[in-house]
Amino acid sequence: MSPSGALAAHRPELRPRVLLSGPLLDGAATVHLIKDTESGNSFKVGPKEHFLIARMDGRRSLAEIGEEYAGEYGRRLADAHWQQLLTLLGTRGLLTGTPAPAPSAPTAERRTLLRGTLPLVADANATTARLHRVLGFLLTPWAMVPLLALIVAMEVLVAARAGELLIAVRAVFANPVLLTGTAILLWLSTALHELAHGVVARHYGGQVAEIGLRWRLPVVIMYCTVDDYLYLGGRWQRIATAGAGAVMNLLFLLPFCALRLLAPLDEATHEALSALLLLGSVQALAMLVPLPPLDGYRIAGQLAGATGLAASATGYLRLAVRRSPEATAYPRRARIAYPAYLLGTALALAAVVAAVVAGAHHLLTA
Repeated sequence: MSPSGALAAHRPELRPRVLLSGPLLDGAATVHLIKDTESGNSFKVGPKEHFLIARMDGRRSLAEIGEEYAGEYGRRLADAHWQQLLTLLGTRGLLTGTPAPAPSAPTAERRTLLRGTLPLVADANATTARLHRVLGFLLTPWAMVPLLALIVAMEVLVAARAGELLIAVRAVFANPVLLTGTAILLWLSTALHELAHGVVARHYGGQVAEIGLRWRLPVVIMYCTVDDYLYLGGRWQRIATAGAGAVMNLLFLLPFCALRLLAPLDEATHEALSALLLLGSVQALAMLVPLPPLDGYRIAGQLAGATGLAASATGYLRLAVRRSPEATAYPRRARIAYPAYLLGTALALAAVVAAVVAGAHHLLTA
């Protein structure tokens, strides 16, 4: 059955501010995310609903969309189904010609001396756009490939000389002046880490909502919020945005690595640069551990094509261990992605523990 009368001729159109994600695993289901960037509201729909909504471009009639749907899924929708879908979208203000919903009231965090957030710029999107105009050339392949090669070479050097660098870290922790200088540089690296997320998101057409300071004393860090991260064009663009912070941390270390290798330095400066190289590398690589809320978790979610990956994977594991019939109902992609995520996370944590034990043993026996 197809839409009839005036309903069949109706040409619904999503508002330009409405974003639709690609298919994402969510437990045993496949879902798409829909977000109204003006109100901040978002919700999930199934593949069939997404098929219909994605074609509401103001050019296709409901009759034409219905024909495409019938060709894809082998059935036609009755008027009641169309009216239900249009009512859902209309009440949420997602279609042109319908009243826009009031923006969600931001949950203002009470700012105290011990904890809070503070936006640093009035227009974060414009700020990252200006940074992108200046630094965007670094994201081109001819610039990024050699920079990544230098990062790999630096990390090979750090791994080869880890014992020597670890002794330098111990010496720096015993020197308040050197420790303060190293801590300031590492904090600056975290600030650049956050800005890198925003600049790379802008490079791929994303929108940056806020740049500011967040503190949970004694920790004070910068943050950069990319509102439409999950809706950026392609999976690899989202992975690049998530990984940009760790890459920026390592790029920050390159001139200090060159200085340590090539410049004549006194012993204290040599120790400080050695400590900075090791601690900065650990800082960057720790962000790639695939646990929420770290960048590595976002990357893992994109590789798996999933939302709520940790919860979905642990839920699947419980069912699989009990040999529940529900586990076999998961799609093949989920049955591969969830165990792969859990195994990868276990290996990453084992590597972290092994590195800590090896470092402690070296310090005790050096």
